Amino acid sequence: MTQLQTNSLILYKNRPGRITSLGKKVTIELDDGRTLSVRPKDVILLHPGPCASLGQLTPPEGDVATAWELLAGETTTLAELAELAYGAYTPATAWAAWELVTDGLYFSGTPEAIQAHTAAAVQQKQAGRAAKAAEELAWQDFVARLEENRYDAGADGRYLQEIAAVALGQQAKSRVLRQLKQAETPQNAHALLLRLDYWDETVNPYPARLKINLNLPAMNLPSLPDEPRRDLTHLPAWAIDDEGNVDPDDAISWDDGRIWVHIADVAALIPPDSPADREARGRGANLYLPEQTIPMLPAAATQTLGLGLQDVSPALSIGLDLTPEGEIAGVEITPSWVRVSRLSYAEAETRLDEPAFRDLVAAARAQETRRHENGAVVIDLPEVKVRVEAGEVTIRPLPPLRSRDLVREMMLLAGTAVAQFAIEHDVPLPFTTQDAPEMPPDLPDTPSGMFARRRAMSRSQQSATPGPHAGLGLPRYVQCTSPLRRYLDMVTHQQLRLYLRGAPLLDAQAIMERVGAANAVTGEMRQAERLSNQHWKLVYLLRHPGWQGEGVIVDKRGKRDVVLLPELALETNIYAKGERPGERPLDTILTLQFQEANLPELETHFSVMRDV
Repeated sequence: MTQLQTNSLILYKNRPGRITSLGKKVTIELDDGRTLSVRPKDVILLHPGPCASLGQLTPPEGDVATAWELLAGETTTLAELAELAYGAYTPATAWAAWELVTDGLYFSGTPEAIQAHTAAAVQQKQAGRAAKAAEELAWQDFVARLEENRYDAGADGRYLQEIAAVALGQQAKSRVLRQLKQAETPQNAHALLLRLDYWDETVNPYPARLKINLNLPAMNLPSLPDEPRRDLTHLPAWAIDDEGNVDPDDAISWDDGRIWVHIADVAALIPPDSPADREARGRGANLYLPEQTIPMLPAAATQTLGLGLQDVSPALSIGLDLTPEGEIAGVEITPSWVRVSRLSYAEAETRLDEPAFRDLVAAARAQETRRHENGAVVIDLPEVKVRVEAGEVTIRPLPPLRSRDLVREMMLLAGTAVAQFAIEHDVPLPFTTQDAPEMPPDLPDTPSGMFARRRAMSRSQQSATPGPHAGLGLPRYVQCTSPLRRYLDMVTHQQLRLYLRGAPLLDAQAIMERVGAANAVTGEMRQAERLSNQHWKLVYLLRHPGWQGEGVIVDKRGKRDVVLLPELALETNIYAKGERPGERPLDTILTLQFQEANLPELETHFSVMRDV
């Protein structure tokens, strides 16, 4: 190998250099004018020189293609390549030849061993470079269209799908958002898709973003078993629910002093650890979105077991006898046949003074009074039903009806009775408990007081050990009246049926494993429901740009007033003007006008027209 000498052309970190002096270290001059002292082993000799100036390394004319054809498939040296390609081996041709190696199309290797690629290899590299160039051109065209807030449906689909994947929580990285110098967040991706009109406001990203299973359960269910059932078809029974309800799973009857709560007998078809049970466990509950409902059970379960969907329905009926003081004196639980009439809350409201309902209403009021005396927390805030049908968004307030109070109290009585039955008969169940809240003193019965109560409440939880439910004012309680809709209600029914048949029960550990599995998914489901409702409320406002309505101040956070819009059950922030900080007290009623909504961030902005 030729030794290094002064004015040799060398390669240092892929840059050309010239040796200016030799010693224990080598002093080199680089093409950017810098002078460095480096170790001899840090440089690679390209030409022994003399190279008086790096400015002389201008690319010469040559015949690179002919040189490659002569050498294809062989190994050569830098000096030979320079001779063949440029007709001489000089510092300028040595550097030009090395740049051919660095380019990598025709040659690769080191100055002492350069491999000339085969024709097939060159063709493959050329095709790859052409594809890369086409990709870069397509990218630049897409970026240019982005700057004009438009896209080409045919050419830009893959880029838009990437953005949609980020908006839906399916991937975290986005080249497009990086190019736009935006944070790679689902909200920014959503905003971009709206800006481009690739998505419109009807796209609800939250279920997908929260990884909710939106596929319908489809496993087969067995036929209803042929088993003894108590005939209660002589009793009038009513399934009372919201208008449009499609999965009625509870009904009530009055039997000369005895209250009956009939519940869809789901466990008759779905025993523990059956395929349908495992599927429901993975879902936790029905998912209720304004645009659709995703059930946790196959449609056949509701068709067979929904109360009032057939002339006679199978049920698990809970009979309650009450003392004059309203305490539960006796509980009977039995599989049954019932004949159920379905009523909406509004329809039931018109019938509450009829003899058939009068005693049930009286029992419900007594139960409610007892709960309040036991410290039940009353939270009376507006509720609405948000529906999307045929693309239209409707928001319907749910008025405070006596019929709703009746059904609520009957279901709470049933849950209390089942908890009492389970304790008396040593049946492990997922009891629902709630710690007493740390409530601020002297909260008024106003919207702001109700808002503060809600904020103070702790989450209820399930336990294998019965305990008080402070929010409901109940000494013990288990949710059991919605087995078509909630998995843990179905677990309760499975246990009760096992007990009634004299079969081995699930132990407390198995119950809590089911609680853990259900709770692992229901948190995200409830969040998906909440965010979806918020999304569609904003869509409603965007479609009603002149909306005006009342709002009431329910909280204060710095210079922001938290305002509740009862008509929409929607919370928004109103910023106090600099000259009026904190001037409006809590529970002030404002007349508001909708200004704008940020759909990706779920934010709304209203102007205050006047104080009422």
